[in-house]
Amino acid sequence: MIPQPRTCAIAVGISTLAELERSGEAWDDLLRRAEQPNPHLSRHALAAHRAADLAGGSLRFVTAWRGHRLEAALPFELRRDIVGLGGRMARPFLSPLVTATAPLVTPGDGEAVAALVNGLAANGAWRWPLLPTGSPAGSALMRALESAGWSVAAVSAFERPVLQRRASYEAFLDGHPHRSRLKDLRRRERRLAELGAVAFTTATEGADLTRVIEAFLTLEQAGWKGDSGTAMACRPATDRLARALFSGSDGPVRARADILSLDGTPIAISLALVAGGTATLLKTAYDERHRALAPGLLLEERIVRAIHETGFAERLDSATLSGSALESLYRDRETVADIIAFPPGSGGLSLERRLRLARLEEAARAEAKRLLRR
Repeated sequence: MIPQPRTCAIAVGISTLAELERSGEAWDDLLRRAEQPNPHLSRHALAAHRAADLAGGSLRFVTAWRGHRLEAALPFELRRDIVGLGGRMARPFLSPLVTATAPLVTPGDGEAVAALVNGLAANGAWRWPLLPTGSPAGSALMRALESAGWSVAAVSAFERPVLQRRASYEAFLDGHPHRSRLKDLRRRERRLAELGAVAFTTATEGADLTRVIEAFLTLEQAGWKGDSGTAMACRPATDRLARALFSGSDGPVRARADILSLDGTPIAISLALVAGGTATLLKTAYDERHRALAPGLLLEERIVRAIHETGFAERLDSATLSGSALESLYRDRETVADIIAFPPGSGGLSLERRLRLARLEEAARAEAKRLLRR
């Protein structure tokens, strides 16, 4: 595709998934150009969700085009929300495996981001969970909302562990704030080796990857997630999603599975999507019979070594929520927030009252989860 000159006017529109898929080359091109591409917004990921019946007919995309070149895109749905007093609000597309909702935008193109914000305004107020506000796309969006006069507030935020590749694994270890944790993991790995041959392997395509996905689904279902009904294999839709999403390479997105095995049997598996130099580690399962030896964390530490030794990516995104065990392993952080945003002229309750409603709802959900865990 021939790049369009920046002098072309930007056109903002609303597209369905099917319509945007017909421009698949332009969609893939935007993901390749993005400074920090969001794999959840890739053509591959949305096709996997559609195949799993998790991307319905209500899904729409705000798009910004400069000629035939796609400069920004964001999938969204209209959902009822307490912040909208029970009315429908726009929300970025979410699913059981979506862990970040920053839009796809061309790096450094303030005009394209401003155009995207104009498109967002046409859909009214927004409830925006899992927005990495410190990422290039997230920070550009926040600046554009502020410049356009939107009312924006954070309902909550947390620091997600991420890891920027250093010059070497030794450089990663140098000055690590949790050296005692790393020493503990090495001790556990030695104890694991006393039980049999420990191996770290990777699958990225073909029959090997298919076998690992099957092993992952079985391993996850055999543990507490299976008992609670939240393992991906427990529901047909999420089972189909796992098989489609991690099925291999598609355009600029590649699947990766890392395996820690004991005498040839997987005891921990991590499934990731790699795009634009970032590996997003979406799912991990481990054999709970070896819980005392922390096989899941041992695998994560092996992945940290691998990124430094092989350079399969420049950055690891833990894709976790607050309180992750990876906080003691990864050295870097990225702020992820749940925000509410209202365009100029929005009536009704004040932003402060809407924020209070959102926080009350969040506290009630947290309490419900606490009671269910008892």
